[in-house]
Amino acid sequence: MVSTTRDRKVKLSVTLLRVLIGWHFLYEGVVKLFNPEWTAFGYLASAQGPFKPVFTVLAQDPFIAWVDIMNMAALLIVGVCLVLGVFERKSAIIGIGLLALYYLAHPSLPGVQQLNVEGNYWLVNKNLIELAACILIYNFPTGNYFGLGYLKKGRLTKIEKK
Repeated sequence: MVSTTRDRKVKLSVTLLRVLIGWHFLYEGVVKLFNPEWTAFGYLASAQGPFKPVFTVLAQDPFIAWVDIMNMAALLIVGVCLVLGVFERKSAIIGIGLLALYYLAHPSLPGVQQLNVEGNYWLVNKNLIELAACILIYNFPTGNYFGLGYLKKGRLTKIEKK
């Protein structure tokens, strides 16, 4: 019984984490989608660290238009999937990739000047923390517990029959 209670608390905790991270991704995507002035140019052009040349190229034409579209689409897709609890593992992988790119564009490394980012940290920043949380969500998907995955498996019909 103790194990069942602990398992339920873990599922509830990871579910809450999944929904909150999904909400964050979704919010960021919606804000970018409805802001015609938004572009990733400033973030990419001010990139620091060892991958600066890669991000500087991505900030130039014709790449920046594609980067903007792909960034918005990925944020929206990951957000919707995590909030609804469907395709969690795939969306967690996409989220991990996005967050890794955000981190690599502005790594929290000693001696690297932090431009165009929130705060100045040493090694760990919010992107890295959220990336680790996405790894947890990948390893412990909860959509079958709370989300569309629960309904998809036909459990709603089982409940209605009772």
